[in-house]
Parts: sequence; C-alpha cells; structure tokens
Amino acid sequence: MRETTGLRVNGRTVSAADPAKRLLDFLRDDLDLTGAKEGCGMGECGACTVLVDGEPVCSCLVLVGQVADAEVVTAEGLAAQGLHPVQEAFVQAHASQCGFCTPGMIVSAAALLARDPRPDEEAVRLALAGNLCRCTGYASIFAALQRTREP
Repeated sequence: MRETTGLRVNGRTVSAADPAKRLLDFLRDDLDLTGAKEGCGMGECGACTVLVDGEPVCSCLVLVGQVADAEVVTAEGLAAQGLHPVQEAFVQAHASQCGFCTPGMIVSAAALLARDPRPDEEAVRLALAGNLCRCTGYASIFAALQRTREP
C-alpha cells in the first residue's frame, strides 16, 4: 500500500494519496483550489504560481511528493483573512482583464513584497518576469504594485 504525502495548504494540513501527482492537479482537482491555472504546463507562463515555503514556484512542474511537509499558499490562501494588499491593489488599479494570469501575478507579487516591502520598478519587473499576461500590457499591474509600497 502506498503511503500518503502530508503537507500544509493555506494553513490546513492535508494529505495526498499520490505523491507523483502534479501539485497543480492536486490543488485544483483534490482540494478545489482553482486559483492556480494551467497555462502552458511547462513552467513558462506563471499562471500556476503558488508559494512553497514562501517562494514562488510553478505548480505544474512540482510533484506533490516534492513538497511533503512544506507550506503551500495559493491565491485563495492569501485572501484567507480578507483581501491581501496585493489583491486589493489589483482591484483598485484595474490590473486584470481576463483574470487568467491574475492569481499567479498576485502570488509572485506577494512573495516579492514579503522580501522587500518597498521594491523599485526593476525589482517588480524581475519578480514578475516569469508571469505572462496577454491582456493588460503590464502598466496597470505595475501601477497596482506601486500602491502596495509601504510609505
């Protein structure tokens, strides 16, 4: 009998029966956390970005067994106590259009702000380099992140 894999997702301890299942599929299919999206399936677009122990990762490239005993935070987890400041800034700046890439962008931006509460534009561009958006042209996304900077 195969042993289950334990991990924490959005502050809740969960177990996965198949450690060879992609983290993206586990989150979406088993836990009904649909914020992370399957864009390219190759780690190029960032639509599936989640935090693993505070670091942004493409969940389409990670197996559940690789995150055993880790803390995984999804876009839904960022909003567990109300909208995260990045989510609020995206709303205020109208930083999403179709919304497909938005959860991955928000997760990447939240990781950046956790490391650097006052990132300059270059740091923001670097942090979001792995997140592709086909709709916004990025100006509204950068404007949203400027709103989150601590004074």
